[in-house]
Amino acid sequence: MDNPFFTRGFLGKKRDQLADRLPPGQYKEEDFPVLSAGPTPAISLEEWRFTIRGLVNASKTWDWQEFQALPSMSFTKDIHCVTKWSKLDTHWQGVSIDTLLSYVEISPKALFVKAYCYGGYTTNIPLADLTQEKAFIAYQFEGQPLAAEHGGPARLVVPHLYFWKSAKWIQGLQLMDQNRPGFWENFGYHMYGDPWKEQRYQGD
Repeated sequence: MDNPFFTRGFLGKKRDQLADRLPPGQYKEEDFPVLSAGPTPAISLEEWRFTIRGLVNASKTWDWQEFQALPSMSFTKDIHCVTKWSKLDTHWQGVSIDTLLSYVEISPKALFVKAYCYGGYTTNIPLADLTQEKAFIAYQFEGQPLAAEHGGPARLVVPHLYFWKSAKWIQGLQLMDQNRPGFWENFGYHMYGDPWKEQRYQGD
């Protein structure tokens, strides 16, 4: 029942919660489109390795069993693709980057990271955008092992940036003192990729 003491204009409009979760230019997608820069690599769990290298005291590598034994977390995140679809409330299981970095001593000069992958894909991300539980290495999606077409057996997930930064088929992270462009960045994509600022391409 309407309150007789207030007009509709006085109360204002209710906020559109969906619009608050969709960055500019994005639309809600129910499916999970498959977009890749190249063919899906075949990666056996016996051969899979994940390495942190670069500006650290010593490189650290995990095989699949060692990685699975690390403390894991569940994450519920919205993801936003540069091709303008967004998928809300996606459920992941994986290991936070904070946990992985706790196994190495990071040089004070390390400000940026190159994610490098099986198949040759790379992308660049500021180190600060991977810490404080902003990012993780996921190996499950919606309660199931991560499918190969979506980056399995494991992928980087950086949900607050456009999804090309969430590198599929992750092989490792290289800590760097300079912000060197990765695969799509060399083809004109934005060096940072904030969906809320529509940073799709260089100059945005």
